Amino acid sequence: MERLSGRVAMVTGGANGIGRGCALRLASEGATLAVIDREEDTLAELRAEVEGAGGTILVRAADCTDPQAARDFVAEAESRFGKIDVLINNVGQGARERKSRFLVSEEEVWRFVIELNLFTTMRFSRLVAPGMVARKYGRIINMASEAALTGPIGSHDYSAAKAGIIGFTRAVARELAPDGVTVNALCPGPILTRALTTSTDPVVAETMAQVPVGFVGEPSDIAAMAALLASDEGRFITGQSIVVNGGRWWL
Repeated sequence: MERLSGRVAMVTGGANGIGRGCALRLASEGATLAVIDREEDTLAELRAEVEGAGGTILVRAADCTDPQAARDFVAEAESRFGKIDVLINNVGQGARERKSRFLVSEEEVWRFVIELNLFTTMRFSRLVAPGMVARKYGRIINMASEAALTGPIGSHDYSAAKAGIIGFTRAVARELAPDGVTVNALCPGPILTRALTTSTDPVVAETMAQVPVGFVGEPSDIAAMAALLASDEGRFITGQSIVVNGGRWWL
């Protein structure tokens, strides 16, 4: 299918994992891509794969928490392609090696996690949404997490940031709906990304073993839902938090 032919899609944190899966799926459905990530080497690999398949892609190696880098990338994409139809706010992560229980946690880590997850989502949305409103068409897809619903121990900062994304999604969806812009959040459960497969956290192994369908998801499972929301077939879906987790938790 080429449901996204003629559309321009921006993906933040798109060089690896879920972001990469979304970028490749959208490109396979005809979208022109603009992808930003810190990892220059994996961005180059993504670019080669997309262009090798006949697609068009703009990449930028930059830190999404840098407001000027975000502004510059959005301006470059709009200048080159004339518009941004779809925004996938994917960049984000937990505290990882600095993860701890709340009573011994540090504010510096909270700020890092909330900035990387919530503020980048708000920042890129704020930069891209005016053009969508002006054209009376847009799709914003924010990457939340089932952690916003389950509140795993040690994930106070990550859960707070992802719950913030859900609240942000609902408020902005209501505001932009009259202008033809839908805003939704995806809440992935366990997904086979680099962060998951290299984690030594026992909670991660326990989570992976608790998926009712009997297997852990892949980035393509999230990308499939993102492609639906990005397409015209998703026109009547907005303000939603869609859990994609193999049945581990229900909303």
